[in-house]
Amino acid sequence: MSSLPDDPVDRAIHEDDPMQSNEEEEEVGDATMADGVGVTDSSEEGEDDEEEEKRIREGFIVDEDEEVEDEDEEEERRRRRKRRKRRHRRRGKYMLSQIPTRAEHPVEEEEDALEEDDLELLEENTGTSFRNRRLTRLRRGREDGSPPASSSPRRKQVVESSEDDLDDDEDLPQVQDIQRIWDDERAGRGQEDEEDMDDFIDYEDEEEAGGLDEQEREERRRERKKLERQRRRAMGSIPELSGIDAGAWEAIHDVFGDGHEYDWALAGDNEVEPDEETQKPEMKYQDVFEPSEIRARMLTEDDDLIRVQDIPERMQLATSSFSQSSTLSFHQNLTESDIDDAAAWVTSRLSARKTRDFFSDNGPYYSYREALVLAVTNALRFLFVQEFEVPYIWTHKRDYISYFNPQEMRTRIELISLAELWRIQALGQKYRSLLERRNSLFAAYSRLNVEDDYFEQTLKPKIDTVEMVADSTEWLTMKYKSRKQDAFDVHFHDDEEIADRKRKAPSRVSAYEIAKKSVVSKLAEGYGIRPHEVVQNFISLDRPNFVEDQELNPTAFAEQFVNPDSLVPQTPAELLRRARMIFATELGKDPLLRQTIRDFFKVEAQISVQPTERGINKIDEHHPYFNFKYLHHKPISQMLDSAQFLHIIAAESEHLVNVSIYLTNEAKGRFERLLNDAFASDSYSDIAKAWNEERSRVVQEALDQHLVPVGMKWCREWLREEVEDALAVHCGNKLRERIDVAPFAPADSQPGYSPSVLAISWGKGDPQKDAITIVMLDDMGRLREHVKIDNLVDQDYKDEFTDLLRRRRPDVIVVGGFSMATTKLSARVKELLSGKPAEGDPATPDWRPPQNEQSFDIPVIYVRDEVARIYQHSKRATEEFSTLSPIAKYCVGLARYAQNPLNEYAALGADITAISFEDEDQHLIPKEKLLIALERVLVDVTNKVGVDINRAVTDSYYQHLLPLVCGLGPRKAHALVRKIASLGGNLVNRDQFIKAGLLTTKIFLNAAGFLRISQDPDVKPAKNRHVDDDGPDPLDDTRVHPEDYELARKMATDALELDEEDIHGEHPSRVVTLIMRDNDNERKLNELNLDEFAVNMFEANEDRKRHTLNVIREELLKPFAEQRGPFPELQPWEVLTMLSGETPRTLRTGLIISVLIVRIEVTDTVITRLDSGIEGIITPDYLSAQGNVKPKNMFKKGQAVQAVVVEVHLDLPMDHFQVTLSTRSIDLTQGDGLFRRVKRDEYWNTQQYERDLEMQARKKRAETDRARRVIKHPNFHNFNASQAENFLEKQQRGDVVIRPSSKGVDHLAVTWKVEDKLYQHIDVTEINTPSGPILAVDDKHQYADLDELIVNHVQAIARKVEELMAHEKFKHGPEDELHLSLKNFVAANPAKSAYGFTLNRRKPGHFNLCFLANKNSTVQTWPVRVTPESYCLFEAPVAGVPELCDAFKVRHLHQSQNLANTGVGGKTPYGAGARTPARTPGHVTPGHMSVRQVPGRTPNPYGGQTPAPPPAYGGGIPSSSYGIPTQPPFGYQTPSAYAHPHPPSQMGQPPPHIPPGMNPQRAAMIQNSSGWDQGGW
Repeated sequence: MSSLPDDPVDRAIHEDDPMQSNEEEEEVGDATMADGVGVTDSSEEGEDDEEEEKRIREGFIVDEDEEVEDEDEEEERRRRRKRRKRRHRRRGKYMLSQIPTRAEHPVEEEEDALEEDDLELLEENTGTSFRNRRLTRLRRGREDGSPPASSSPRRKQVVESSEDDLDDDEDLPQVQDIQRIWDDERAGRGQEDEEDMDDFIDYEDEEEAGGLDEQEREERRRERKKLERQRRRAMGSIPELSGIDAGAWEAIHDVFGDGHEYDWALAGDNEVEPDEETQKPEMKYQDVFEPSEIRARMLTEDDDLIRVQDIPERMQLATSSFSQSSTLSFHQNLTESDIDDAAAWVTSRLSARKTRDFFSDNGPYYSYREALVLAVTNALRFLFVQEFEVPYIWTHKRDYISYFNPQEMRTRIELISLAELWRIQALGQKYRSLLERRNSLFAAYSRLNVEDDYFEQTLKPKIDTVEMVADSTEWLTMKYKSRKQDAFDVHFHDDEEIADRKRKAPSRVSAYEIAKKSVVSKLAEGYGIRPHEVVQNFISLDRPNFVEDQELNPTAFAEQFVNPDSLVPQTPAELLRRARMIFATELGKDPLLRQTIRDFFKVEAQISVQPTERGINKIDEHHPYFNFKYLHHKPISQMLDSAQFLHIIAAESEHLVNVSIYLTNEAKGRFERLLNDAFASDSYSDIAKAWNEERSRVVQEALDQHLVPVGMKWCREWLREEVEDALAVHCGNKLRERIDVAPFAPADSQPGYSPSVLAISWGKGDPQKDAITIVMLDDMGRLREHVKIDNLVDQDYKDEFTDLLRRRRPDVIVVGGFSMATTKLSARVKELLSGKPAEGDPATPDWRPPQNEQSFDIPVIYVRDEVARIYQHSKRATEEFSTLSPIAKYCVGLARYAQNPLNEYAALGADITAISFEDEDQHLIPKEKLLIALERVLVDVTNKVGVDINRAVTDSYYQHLLPLVCGLGPRKAHALVRKIASLGGNLVNRDQFIKAGLLTTKIFLNAAGFLRISQDPDVKPAKNRHVDDDGPDPLDDTRVHPEDYELARKMATDALELDEEDIHGEHPSRVVTLIMRDNDNERKLNELNLDEFAVNMFEANEDRKRHTLNVIREELLKPFAEQRGPFPELQPWEVLTMLSGETPRTLRTGLIISVLIVRIEVTDTVITRLDSGIEGIITPDYLSAQGNVKPKNMFKKGQAVQAVVVEVHLDLPMDHFQVTLSTRSIDLTQGDGLFRRVKRDEYWNTQQYERDLEMQARKKRAETDRARRVIKHPNFHNFNASQAENFLEKQQRGDVVIRPSSKGVDHLAVTWKVEDKLYQHIDVTEINTPSGPILAVDDKHQYADLDELIVNHVQAIARKVEELMAHEKFKHGPEDELHLSLKNFVAANPAKSAYGFTLNRRKPGHFNLCFLANKNSTVQTWPVRVTPESYCLFEAPVAGVPELCDAFKVRHLHQSQNLANTGVGGKTPYGAGARTPARTPGHVTPGHMSVRQVPGRTPNPYGGQTPAPPPAYGGGIPSSSYGIPTQPPFGYQTPSAYAHPHPPSQMGQPPPHIPPGMNPQRAAMIQNSSGWDQGGW
């Protein structure tokens, strides 16, 4: 398999130059067509005459002297064949080695012509000259296995075909059909290929048809083909009838054979040659590699687009550049006309603190509010118009986002912080999305071609949220739904394309639409004001709209709209209810009112939590969710600063709590009063009061049905988003604390020094398994030493270790590991460095005096190992150090962390989310959101430090920082590295980024100030500016941006007090070198008046450069000085957590933990070990409360005991971590529940908590008081329902478990297995009678003992269930599958109906009978109950399954006849006031119905009363659906196993064919009505 091209630039060249053009592909297609014609169409042979036969013999039967060929020509032909094979093999190897590219030279027209050799072969075999003929080579299709067709001007093609092909000639593709296949490809090329094909096919009649025009020639050709096809069909495939007799065929076969003897020699000729035939289609890497691998290597088309666009990469992505699923964003940037509105929108949402400080009248920065808006405007312009990233703005354009006043240069006010600048970018992206959606809404409104003053004058200017855009769209849809639907097709850049624009008709019409189209809409106008006018009164202060009072009260006014002719009785109250619904709906859909309620919820909403039944039992006092288990009336404004709400949502998803967000009664009442005031009339008459009461009902309905639900839903999502964002920022700040630090620096080193590090680890610290691994990295991060030693106790190993220290002299030793044994290793290393043997060291005998070994002044530290733990098992570690063990790779990670924490975290990429920054809450943040927050911190710190571009090109590990540079990203950084490597791998100055085309303009402006080019201090700069224009520039090794180089040079010149004449003709930056090397440069630069310089620049060009001048001064003094804080030492608790996993929470004083006795000292001190490996100590004072107890009498070595944590001793310099424990009974008996209990929230529902506690206590007492029943029966078990089902899961169907019942001691529960995962629970009551106890299931089924109950009840029901499940009409699986089966059957057999049985999953032991009357009806379901002796269809018992089927058919037939004879139709949906047309007999369609098990009632899908059937075994006359008496149908009675009704005297003769076991009269009725032979049931 070929490999993916690593260089995107090279791959782009391959894609731009495909191997063959579209025209060549079309020629291949046409050739396939022609070949197909030659193979499959036999209609083009010549006429069956003697002349044609003679021509064929002359062409194919040749003399012997013609067969003798010259030996030289044969040798030449063989050589050509070998050359073709070699070329093909070389071409195949080339295709496998790299992606094929298109030949640089165009395909020449001569390739279409036949070669000279082919013409010679044709002339040899046919005796005809082809020199003056224009023939086109027929190309073989890609997968066409037919042989190539030969051509001749005097004959048709001779092809071999099977007899089957010739017999079935009609199935063969015709020429015209094949040509249609390629019409699309041939459309742009005219008829050139078709003319070539015509020339190839029709040469025999050119001489005689020379005087005919093209149209006549084409007509003759079609006629001849038609006659030929007819002749072929008549003759079949007999050779003798084809114009050649059998003898001639034998002679041809003797001379030529069957054509396959020399296939082995022609194998090379069949290969396609690139020089002679059209090349195969280009094989791209997309055809070879998996899409996931292509995405991982960033080689998709989107990646190419991102790579070449002159836009910062992170600005082109919709997600983090670390994300594996990062996608291209298609947002359009803001324009200058959008910036002002965007600034106002962003400023109001920047933060609550900013709003309070700058926009409150008493805010400390109220006078600077205009400066803040200007700063936000500049920031948005830089971000979304000029496309500068945040680090560039913060470093080089900070004067534009800070307070700048030429008259107050000493005033320093930070208007926007770095975090707020990132916030502005996020808000700007939201505004950009809002703007796009708003423009789409306005376009949709314009397509309506309406003029709506309320929308244009009131709504349109106030649409400033995405929610309002959605509300406005919904409002327009509701108001102008009768308009063209296309006007509301609002699509955005990230919406999926709709393939089919056909709309499905709505399945239902809302009650509002029905009422709106009725006379009720006129009644709704009687409120005297329109809904939008109410909203205008609500949002304004002066109530611009007034209410028109009615002269009649609401009831009298509604009576005018009552329709006396309506089929449905209408009352004024009902009409008023529907009018209120219309007005409330329009009021509740108003976008402004919805936005107001959202703002109201944002300020006034509260949240409460109620535990579910499951949560009451599961969430105890030690559960993390206990904090909010009974949260009550907590304002949501107090939930923005913690992750509590995310935990609440998580608990809700686990079905442990129910969450409610609501307005308090006071807040809701205040909003309702304001809305009533905007709606009510000011009159005081009784009629006006009555109408105001009606209006208040409208307001109440609008609030309850529309506004409050909208506010609740929005508030929930808004709160979740805010908390997730805040938590992600918090995790980012934690990351900043870890990476915004300088490398570890020895005491005498300069800032920015990279130390050499020796990392040592004992792994898990097992002396029998783990060796001590040592890794040494030099100051450039290169691996210099890798050693493994067994211990640091034996003298040989100690000498080896000290020799390594002596040779390498590391600046620092880093210790790490996976257990508390690491502390012992650290202590041993410190002892060796100090030159003092350890106390009690077995390697130093007592008689031997201590030696004065060499001491080393090397610090020994712990560092965070979370990155090293990930690195040791990563693919990156395997690629870099494939020969090292995992522990050695872990040590490499530790050493690298000490050298550069930033680089280690940056190298993690998307795996950085595996690092825990917030132990309890981080998992609640969506991964993409967390990645974005962490990436922003990495970008900030990386650009703060800068990246050495030349080192990044050569050092793959350091190269991980390059994608984080401002303007770059993974794709652009990789392309930049490849381009620099192609230029030699080293840049001299920043000008080369532009001159060599390495970066585009915007990317250069963003990145130039952060890409440093280190200068060699030994190289003296050129004095003359013309000596070396491409030479090094000292400013390229500073944070000064190239656009500010002139300022830097000006400052250096002024500091050195030089004139222009002094530097004339010198290199522009020579003065910079002089000031950098000046010993008194700090004083000289500080003497410059930068404030005055900044004012002069502002007055001259309005450039704001005050902060930039400070940056230049600092860089001239200390180029790229270290701005990060010092490398932090880990705190004792951090080291303990890293090595053991214990935290202050898990080792709190008072907790009871399990410890293992290690040894007992002679001082009666007991040494223990915790499960985490920490050493514990139990002093004699904490052994026992009695005192004077010997520990040997209490404990043994290896014994596990419970102990209470008394104190934790942490001594990091001495590597001593110990826990003081107590085993006194007085400490243990108190327990640790008080210490483990989760703290309650201050908003706690104490009353509900106490009620639930009391309820749980009662349940526990009831369970305790209930004695365990013991019944001596093999089927009895003390199970509950779940345990019984688990026990029966592996048993057979019909197996039984008898168990205690939760209903009391006088009840038993019987559980038996109906089907897999389906169990029936039967409640059995124990009744004590004088004759003895009775087990009663119901009134009809009572048994004397358990065995009788099992045999006569449970097993009898099981047999009935088995019998029905064995029936052919039973369908296994869910009921939906049966519905689908019925629909498929009726669709395939429209004249028939279908029914079937399936298990009732909701009522185990019962069945559902589902049937479909015809293809236009819906599937109906009737219940079937199973008893020990019968099946019950609507409580009518039948003995067996055949009788059950008969009963169903009769019942359905009776129902259909009743409906057919009824002249009144059912009601229309939603009470529209009209009835459906009455159904006529023969057109009955059963409707959808909900089945309710009502004794004696038949479900009626058409409305009205369900006819009550006669008694179970009687023959009463039922009534129709609407109370109309009907003819008593024959056979209505359901047959019973116990009695049979007498057949009516009117019954006719029984049918000749009666199903076995069926009542003859019922069979006759069924046959007369539908008939078994007429497609019925």
